[in-house]
Amino acid sequence: MENTEKKKRILSAIQPSGTFTLGNYLGALKNWIALQDEYECVYAVADLHAITVRQDPTKFKKNILEAYALLLACGIDLEKSLLFIQSHIHTHSELAWILNCYTQFGELSRMTQFKDKSLKHADNINVGLFAYPSLMAADILLYQADLVPVGEDQRQHLEITRDIAARFNGIYGEVFKIPEAYIPKIGARVMSLQDPTKKMSKSDENINSWVAVLDKPDVIIKKFKRAVTDSEAVVRYAEGKDGINNLMSIYSAVTGKTNEEIEREFDGKGYGDFKAAVGETVVDMLTPIQNRFNEYMADKQYLEECYKKCDEQALYISQKTLKKAMKKIGFVI
Repeated sequence: MENTEKKKRILSAIQPSGTFTLGNYLGALKNWIALQDEYECVYAVADLHAITVRQDPTKFKKNILEAYALLLACGIDLEKSLLFIQSHIHTHSELAWILNCYTQFGELSRMTQFKDKSLKHADNINVGLFAYPSLMAADILLYQADLVPVGEDQRQHLEITRDIAARFNGIYGEVFKIPEAYIPKIGARVMSLQDPTKKMSKSDENINSWVAVLDKPDVIIKKFKRAVTDSEAVVRYAEGKDGINNLMSIYSAVTGKTNEEIEREFDGKGYGDFKAAVGETVVDMLTPIQNRFNEYMADKQYLEECYKKCDEQALYISQKTLKKAMKKIGFVI
């Protein structure tokens, strides 16, 4: 995983907050898999980030392992990519503390996500929640990442990472690579099946609004059959048809068909046929992933071998950056 080739290094991480949704898969994970041939990919299960919210220890441990297994099942290839567990790499916490000292209080105060999460978790507005962007900056800068895939909700965090890196470099010389945003060519924005004006989220209280990657086939079919549509009963992409537009986006992301092709395919057919077809294509796509996931979870020894090997490589790469930064500051190394 050293930068010996000309390939650019791309870094991304995902929190182990229970099973991933169809939105996570089509919006991000599918792209992670596609990037592996073109880039040198560094991926992480971001378990340190997850504890800004209180976690049940038993469930949390299970979620971390399942997230790792699911990422492998989705197609992350350890011959091409690095996939490690964030908390196993002590350099993340160490650089995060250093970067806290080069991050301004005012910068962190302006973070939209901090404001949003403070409202949501008013009884637990902790320092970790506030300093979250410094840890994210450490995640990225440790690996001298060229690119970071970002959605709109993370763009602000990448900007502050760039600011912190530029500030540090301005004081001590070129220590950190300034990362650029990677905007995926294709990344479906999957909306709620019950309220298609909102993004699909597993925090939604209505379980019919989201599909989990590990949902059983019959559950997936039922959820799509219950998806909100409109009264027109014509499968076409148009303003004001949020429910159908969302289902068409999902069908397009899974099959690769354009909206025009989908409209032709379902010309003269009702919403019932269309919803069933979307559900079935999603089941066909997710079944092999679920099968691989079950195999990995049944072989904990293999999983441990995978993450230990990747942890070792991640520590090697990240320690070089950390030592360089500490030497520049004046620590006795």
